[in-house]
Order: sequence, then C-alpha cells, then structure tokens
Amino acid sequence: MAYSSPYPPAGPFLPAGQQRRGVLLPVLGAVAMGICGLVVLGLVGSQIGVMAVLVGAVAALVPVAVVVGAFLWLDRWEPEPPRVLLAAFGWGACVATLSALIINSTAKMAAEEILGAGSGDVVSAVLSAPLVEEGMKVAFLFGLLWIRQREFDGVVDGMVYAGMTAAGFAFTENILYFGRAFAESGMVAGAGGGVLMVFVLRGLLSPFAHPLFTAMTGIAVGLALNSRSGAARVLLPVGGFLASVGLHALWNGSATIGGGIGFILVYAVIMVPLFVATAVLVVWQRRREQRVLAAELPGIAQRGWIAHSEVGLLTSLSTRRDWRTAVRRLSGPDASKAVATYQATVTGLAFLRARMARGTAGAGAWQWHHDLVTVLVAARGAAMAGPGAPRDQHPPHPQHPPHPPRQPPPNPLGWHSPYPPRPGPPDGRAPGHQPPPQWGPHQAGPAGWPPPPAARPVPGPGPPPASLPAPPGVPPAPHPAGPPGTTDPVP
Repeated sequence: MAYSSPYPPAGPFLPAGQQRRGVLLPVLGAVAMGICGLVVLGLVGSQIGVMAVLVGAVAALVPVAVVVGAFLWLDRWEPEPPRVLLAAFGWGACVATLSALIINSTAKMAAEEILGAGSGDVVSAVLSAPLVEEGMKVAFLFGLLWIRQREFDGVVDGMVYAGMTAAGFAFTENILYFGRAFAESGMVAGAGGGVLMVFVLRGLLSPFAHPLFTAMTGIAVGLALNSRSGAARVLLPVGGFLASVGLHALWNGSATIGGGIGFILVYAVIMVPLFVATAVLVVWQRRREQRVLAAELPGIAQRGWIAHSEVGLLTSLSTRRDWRTAVRRLSGPDASKAVATYQATVTGLAFLRARMARGTAGAGAWQWHHDLVTVLVAARGAAMAGPGAPRDQHPPHPQHPPHPPRQPPPNPLGWHSPYPPRPGPPDGRAPGHQPPPQWGPHQAGPAGWPPPPAARPVPGPGPPPASLPAPPGVPPAPHPAGPPGTTDPVP
C-alpha cells in the first residue's frame, strides 16, 4: 500500500535563488572576513614584527579557549549552528577589529591635532574605542536578529552570540597586546613585565572583559524578544548597547586616567560583582530552560511527535549525553548525530511552543513550528534507521489501516495548514482500492475532518513512536493514553 508523507521531501535540489543565497552569500562573507583578517595581521605585523605576532597568537589561544568553552557550555540545551557561531567569532576577530583599528587611529590623530599632544590616547580609549568597538561587535548581533530571528530563543542565545563575537575581538586584540609586550620587554624582563605580566592582567584576571561588555546587549536583546511590549522591543536593545558602551568606557578610563588605583577600584567594586551577577543569571537561565522543557515535553509526546519513554531522557543534560553515547556504541556515529539533532530540535520546538503560549513568538511562528516538526520527524527516522535500533513495538490493529490516509493529517494543534493538499486519490492508496470500513481512534476519516475549530480536540495518542535507543539500565516507560478532551495549550 502506498503512503505519502505529509512533510516535504528533503531532497538535494534547491531553487536557483535559494541556492545562491545559501552558498554564494556565505562564501562571499567568508572571503570578506578573510581579507579583513589578513589586513589586520599585516597592520599588526608591521608594528611589532612577525615573531611578536606569533608569540602573541600562542599566548592569546589560552584565554580565548576558556571563553569560547564557557559559552559553548552555556549553549548546551539547544546548540546554535556551528557555522553561525564561527561567523560570529570571525566577525569579531576580523571585521570588528579592522574597523576599530582604522577608526580609533583616526580619532587619535584628530584629537592630537585639535586638543593638543597627549590627548589622543584619552579620546581614543574613553570615547572612540567604546563606541566603535561595541558598535561593530553588536552589528553582527543585530544583523543576525534581522536576517535569522529563528536563531534567538531568549537571553541565553543573545549572550552566546554576543559573547562569541566579543571573544573573537578579544583574541585579535590580545595578539596585539601580547606581541607588543614581547617586542618591547621580552617574555618576563623589562619595565612592563613582558608577556607574562600582560598575560596575567588580560588572560587570567580579565579574559571575560570584552564578552561581559557585549553580553549586556545580548541580554537586552533576549529580554526584548520575550516581551509583548513594542516599546520594550525597541528600548531594551538600545539600553543594552548603552550599558555595553558605558562599561567599556569605564574600564578603559580607569586604566588610562585613573592609573593603578582607579583600575583596581573599578575592577573590584564594579567588574567582579557584575561578572558574578552575570554568572548567577546564566545559571538561573539554564534552570529556567530546563523547567520550560519539562513543562512542554509531555504535550509534545501527547501529539505523538516523541515517545513518552523519552521525556525523562530529554530533560537532563547528563542523560542526553549518555543516550548519545549508547546510540553511538549500538548504531554508529551517524545515528548518534541524528539523535543529537533530534534532541536539539525537540528543545527548539519546546521553546517555540512556550513562546507561542506567551504570545511573543511573532507572526511566522506556525511556519517555524511546521519546519521544526518536519526536521524532528526526519531526525527520528534517521536515528531509527541505524543498525540495532528498536522497531515499532506497537503494531496497528488488524482492522485498522497500517498507514494513515492521504487526507490532511489529524492536527492536534487545531490550526489549518497554509499548504494545499497534495493531488492524488483521497485515501492515498492505488486507484480502485477500497479503504477498510473502520478507522483507528487517532486517524480521522474523511467525514470527520477538519474538527470544529472551537473545540480544538486532541485525539488519543494511538500507537506511539518507538523509543530511540536509551542508555543502559533505563527501562522504557509505559505509554499512557491521553485524557479525552485534552486541549492544546498553544493558542
């Protein structure tokens, strides 16, 4: 019996315009970033020498690895696309740094001419650098928000993208500072203490300085996305950017104007408490995400998109990791990768449904919802196709059709798909084939579709999907039948 999936096939062929946008634009962006990076290396190398650049790059690897690792740890519930994170890091390391070098140098020379000798460093550090550097870093954040708003679920995503952009900027800036210290004082000798002293100040005491500044804008963007107020959606990002600029100016001013005492006071009284408060916010947001996931997963399982036995596995990061490890050992790396995609997609779907329930998801939320369900079904199929994966343990009743009809699938969410039904026989079978006289409890017949929009009934779960391979020692949970008359919480 032929059965046609209601989801579009994931084929390799794309329309010409979509292919150009999906391939040409990323290539052009990578080339532009590479050119900017080469120009930055050339400018820095001409100032301090090639050997100093190499020493600075090696020293700068340590703090950037710590910072990037921290933001990847923060982003474990729903990992952002690696290519977008790499683009954020490259933007900060190449484009933002080159723009800052050019504009800050110009501002310094103009201040020297207008205000007199010695004023250029102050103007560049306190006025020009905070505005230009923070502006160029958050330009990527706002551009991504404009082009791909789907990548943002809230505060955590805003912090991750802002932090990755700032980490790239700090990496290139550290190369300059470490290399200059090597060229002037060597590794440990000299009046400035050499590379070791600069490494202690920038690599150990303040590796999160730039990410902390830019994270203020990322937090504000996340709060704006979860707000229903139009004014808050505009004012919060602006206020976050002003906070980033103010913190950056205070940090630079304490080192440039205040001297050693001023820097220590700002560091101890403002920066350390702010860093601790941000860390507390991070922990709270991670627990909040876990609570949202635990609240939404039972409803997703009720719709039949995941197995009820997987709800407990998906609400813990440790069990998720054990799950992927078990699948890799049982079915290979491809199946484990499919499970990872499945886990991330379930999380994204849960976060989206929570935002839809709050009314902050935006106009295209249902299209996004449809796309996530499509990816979810494809990832489950890829994971179940691996060798050794369990098969469906709940075969259909003999009097029920083994495959659903070609009618629009029963829609538990009570919304009508904007996509027209595919042409073909009404029951999805070969011409002349007579359908069975009875339909399954979860398969609405032609006469029963669509359900009344006011009632928004949720059909019983029927035969559940087979559970994916679970970590050893985790017994499969029973598949309870949903209570009759359940309504979908998403408006």
